[in-house]
Formats: sequence, C-alpha cells, structure tokens
Amino acid sequence: MNRWTGIGRLGKDVELRYTQSGKAFATFSLAVDDGYGDNKKTYWLSVVVWDKLAERCANALKKGSKVLVEGKLTTRTSEKDGKKQTFWDIVGFSVEFLDPKGQQNQAAPSVDDEEIPF
Repeated sequence: MNRWTGIGRLGKDVELRYTQSGKAFATFSLAVDDGYGDNKKTYWLSVVVWDKLAERCANALKKGSKVLVEGKLTTRTSEKDGKKQTFWDIVGFSVEFLDPKGQQNQAAPSVDDEEIPF
C-alpha cells in the first residue's frame, strides 16, 4: 500500500499549468516539520495535484498556507552534469485547507527562498 499523509505549509505560491490536452495540474512545495526544539527538522516535499483539485488549490492557496495533503509517494530521476539525482514527490489526491476561513489566499509568512531545495 502506498499512501502518504502530512501537514505543512506551502513554500511558494501554487503553479497551475495545463497539459497539451487541456488537463489542469498544479505543483507546490510543502514544508513538513518533524520533532521540536533542537531536534526539529523541516522536510521539503514537492506535491502535484490534478484536474479540479489543481484549480481549487491555485485559487485558494498562497505561500505560507497550511494544508493537509493525502496522496501517494512517487520518485523521479534527473541527470545534471553527469550526476543522476532521485527526487521524492507526492501525487496528492486530497488537499484540506487548514487556515481559518478568510485567511486563505492572503499574504503569508515569509520563507527564505534559499531554504527551499527546488
């Protein structure tokens, strides 16, 4: 079984695009914290969602928005300068907006772009 669930904040605004056939897809980076105090780590994940969910996310979410994402874990590989890299991504099938109503799609807390690994 391949199922992933996590809560985090968007590191950048949602990027909405369309395939050549007109199918909507959106991508966003998600910062997920683990631990607390000196042991706290932040993991950055790439999330992709499709169709109407992609359009809803693009309309309602901005950098800093808090969400719960459910999906499946996938990998993709890329080669740069002769080095092969593997990336772990989440293909989301459910996104729950966790910010209080009225706070969605407004200015969000600042995240330094250098902290986002992609």
